[in-house]
Amino acid sequence: MRALVLESHGGLENLKVVNDRPIPAAVEGHVVIRVGASSFNYHDVFTVRGMPGIKVPLPVVIGLDMAGEISEVGPGVKGWSKGDRVLVNPLNKKKGLLGEMMDGGMAQYCLVDAEQLIRMPDDVSYEDAASLPVAYGTAHRMLVTHNTIKKGDRVLVLGASGGVGTGCVLLAKLAGAEVIACAGGEDKMQRLRDLGADHVINYKDVDFSKWAIEKYGKPQRRTYEGGVDVVINFTGGDTWVPSLRCLKRGGKLLVCGATAGHDPKEDLRYIWSFELQVIGSNSFYDDNLADLMRLIAEKKLKPVVDKVLPLDQAVDGLRLIENREVLGKVVITP
Repeated sequence: MRALVLESHGGLENLKVVNDRPIPAAVEGHVVIRVGASSFNYHDVFTVRGMPGIKVPLPVVIGLDMAGEISEVGPGVKGWSKGDRVLVNPLNKKKGLLGEMMDGGMAQYCLVDAEQLIRMPDDVSYEDAASLPVAYGTAHRMLVTHNTIKKGDRVLVLGASGGVGTGCVLLAKLAGAEVIACAGGEDKMQRLRDLGADHVINYKDVDFSKWAIEKYGKPQRRTYEGGVDVVINFTGGDTWVPSLRCLKRGGKLLVCGATAGHDPKEDLRYIWSFELQVIGSNSFYDDNLADLMRLIAEKKLKPVVDKVLPLDQAVDGLRLIENREVLGKVVITP
């Protein structure tokens, strides 16, 4: 079969599309998926580069997110049949992540533990489903499962043009929030407006924290006036203290990552003076993914897909992700 294989850590030149990868055979408790679509996340860039403390069994087929059709059912599998349409939760509870600790979705076929399968509604496409797990699943858990936003909240989203970011924009708008989206570049800004963002900030030219204070007023310690209700920050680094600074009394700082640095400067005075809540959110679960597919089937949510590319162009697609030249997801069809 054809597959996108990482042969050694380093740059994207170490990724190759091969034509002779063996088609996996079903084993006990597993099924073989004929892949309909898969999608990239920035995590795939980290996998290619190599991450401290994580020993990836090379060579490996990369790709965490994947949806498709069951082509073979292994012994001991109950409740699933050949032809069933499924989304795969990329986390194998015993071995780790697909596309990292075992072959992933950037191939024509993939071997998957039956415990990782989620049934797809008929009205959901493979491309939309494959966009969901890492990005939208994370956003859904952070906003919906943890019940962190409500109608009328002012929600500021850093990194709004990425997969998690666009998911947060859409889910926050679905909840009735006033959304401030931060991105770099006029094209991304316009596309975020088209998605429904109420305000868009070019973070390269504008200090988002000062903008929020000028727009809504300086947060007050004795009242609930000024500032924003929620800041979604999965960048960390230099954005951390400015995020605290523009939150209103009782405001929430939501964090699910730290792409710009995990050890930022801190200022505890804001946290106690304004009674702020710092709420972490880790990963996603089957119920997040099932609920997202329900929203898609009900026409309430449409994942943001920047490009759908064939497997032959997969390396170019990951390069777009690495260079942050897309808005939303890059989907690959085998």
